[in-house]
Amino acid sequence: MTDTEKAEFVAANCICATCPSFLKEECAKAGEKGAYCLAGKSKVITKENGCVCPQCPVTAKMALKWGYYCTRGSAKEMMAMEAQGGGGK
Repeated sequence: MTDTEKAEFVAANCICATCPSFLKEECAKAGEKGAYCLAGKSKVITKENGCVCPQCPVTAKMALKWGYYCTRGSAKEMMAMEAQGGGGK
């Protein structure tokens, strides 16, 4: 899957907007639409109030194993952190 195909798949299947941690109004004002597994940390979400990442179709399709991308960083960042012994879960 190319980077463009990944971005299109994530955009079409993202469920971030249903997450208890997602701040609908604040994220909209910041121009954030979710897809934090690809985009990385949110500029406005700072509290972890629950995570829907394990139920997201993107998680299954792309074999992701982390969560709270909105507060912890993208899957790519989490993978790098884990490789350095920093965990990520």
